Amino acid sequence: MMLELSGVSTGYGRTVVVHDVDLAVADGALTAVLGHNGAGKTTLLKAVLGLLPARGGTVRLAGEDVTRWPTHRRARAGIAYVPQGQQSFGQLTARENLQVVADAHGAAGRRRTDEALDLFPALRELLGRQAGLLSGGQRQQLAIARALVTGPRLLVLDEPAEGIQPNVVSEIYAAITTLTSAGGLSALLVEQYIGYAVEHAAEYAVLASGRVTHRGTGGGALAVAGAREAMAL
Repeated sequence: MMLELSGVSTGYGRTVVVHDVDLAVADGALTAVLGHNGAGKTTLLKAVLGLLPARGGTVRLAGEDVTRWPTHRRARAGIAYVPQGQQSFGQLTARENLQVVADAHGAAGRRRTDEALDLFPALRELLGRQAGLLSGGQRQQLAIARALVTGPRLLVLDEPAEGIQPNVVSEIYAAITTLTSAGGLSALLVEQYIGYAVEHAAEYAVLASGRVTHRGTGGGALAVAGAREAMAL
């Protein structure tokens, strides 16, 4: 198992936002966490990343207890994060956004850059353009490509479909599926875009008020319908 959360709770100040969550991401698989705004999805991701300390429970990466590890150590161990909002260095070109990361990884970084651009070929034509001038979908593809340049074992994505046109959302999920199907990457994402997330996920969990209220197996129309019903409860 690439990621295992057992009884994880976390929050801000004196407020506990996420309560006793169990969640797993299998090797080479995508797990989706669904929920409405305020459900605690991003807070849960912060516990995975080490941006918030776990107040209870354990976080394991590839079987190793990383609960007390700082964020930078988890990153070095193979966790890459794509935050909400299509974030990029707006004044830099798309090429420079990728190069900032690739340069830290030498020849492997350059190879991974080419591989990431193969996943998002439209970016090749935009490498000389300032990232701030790209569309939201293009910036999101760039953010994911930049994360992949680090060579992660676990890719964590926060609302990758938010504010993006459906055809680009399809491309993003197709790329993630290609990577996980190849067996070299696992992925955890939080999403409100139920259709694409559940269709491509091996498993999903619905979060409400910081607690898992429903779990299911992804793939197909029945799974999507079940997730929509669970979200409506």
